[in-house]
Amino acid sequence: MEFDFATPVERRHPTEGAWPSQKWHRYGDAVLPLWVADMDFRSPPAVIEALRARVDHGVYGYGLVPDSLRHTLCQWSQHHYGWSIEPEWQHWLPGVVPALHLASLALTEPGDGVLTMTPIYPPFLKVAERTGRRHQQAALAEPGQPGGPWRLDFDALEAAITPETRLLLWCHPHNPTGRVWSHEELAGLAALVERHDLLVVSDELHCDLLLDDGVCHRPLAAAFPDLASRTLTLWAPSKTFNLAGLTTACAVIPDRALRRRFTAGIRGLVPDVNVLGAVAAEAAYAHGDPWRRALLEVLRHHRQTLVEHVATWPGVTMSTPESTYLAWLDLRGAQGLRGGTGSAQRELLERASVALSDGADFGWPGFARLNFGTTALQLEQALTRLDAVLRA
Repeated sequence: MEFDFATPVERRHPTEGAWPSQKWHRYGDAVLPLWVADMDFRSPPAVIEALRARVDHGVYGYGLVPDSLRHTLCQWSQHHYGWSIEPEWQHWLPGVVPALHLASLALTEPGDGVLTMTPIYPPFLKVAERTGRRHQQAALAEPGQPGGPWRLDFDALEAAITPETRLLLWCHPHNPTGRVWSHEELAGLAALVERHDLLVVSDELHCDLLLDDGVCHRPLAAAFPDLASRTLTLWAPSKTFNLAGLTTACAVIPDRALRRRFTAGIRGLVPDVNVLGAVAAEAAYAHGDPWRRALLEVLRHHRQTLVEHVATWPGVTMSTPESTYLAWLDLRGAQGLRGGTGSAQRELLERASVALSDGADFGWPGFARLNFGTTALQLEQALTRLDAVLRA
């Protein structure tokens, strides 16, 4: 089946009835946005058709998570990850970011330590503060050579852990570096978690967008069954199928006691299921895989285009992302930038009219995250603008 990933979709000046887009309306009309993790592709036709049918029903009252959605996710997990999960393990929620905060509230006490590793998706860095917990962080190890992979720094992790540490917020695959963690790295992490008796929230939001051929995602709780009793796994169709605005995610919690603790701790804090989000999630997991596979081919091509451009930017390095449509650029030595008091992201916004995500928000100033989940035409336009500054 053919899918159109080439035709730009008008998002800045959409047709009547379309809502404004965070991605396309934060900056002026002259700016090309490659920042927030939101693709510029229409969602799978099966999702659009399912939503249209549900909208035509005309009643949008309080909904329940249908058994069919739970079973569909079980089938997806078994087929794609080799992990047999049960319907009752699932707790559907309004997004992964709320789930991070809810897990902190439900699974820890005020003053407990919540540990993260930087660079990391910005909401991770706010969870402890917003929930009255103690923020703790350790840095990943930078690539040993330009373009090499980011690595776990177990010495830094050990040094960051205190007797108050209770919860690890983990990202697998990693946002923003694009790392797909090796089994050996995960084994070391699993040993550390057990040694310090930690609970884990494993954000696996990007796990269906692994870019290298033949690589399959293995959930942390599946790869290390001894961790299942202390792990809450977060999945969502939002990044894979471009459904972020429908705010639907799932916490998979195998351990009954942990599941009850989480459920009791969040009672009254979240709304009921988003009926349109549930419809979209089921259609995506049941019928969206051909679209996902076609998307991966597009993203692989875009990744190669980006690699070729970055190679011509003196002083700029990038670890080739192994997953998702996000690239993490080291701009600290960029010869085309003037530097000064502003950030690299701000200078590129002003001089190239391209919006990237500022690395400072991820805990690493001097870096920027670039979203290549857009059409080839729009990506080439943005990269040509960046060439004009960064090749200087």
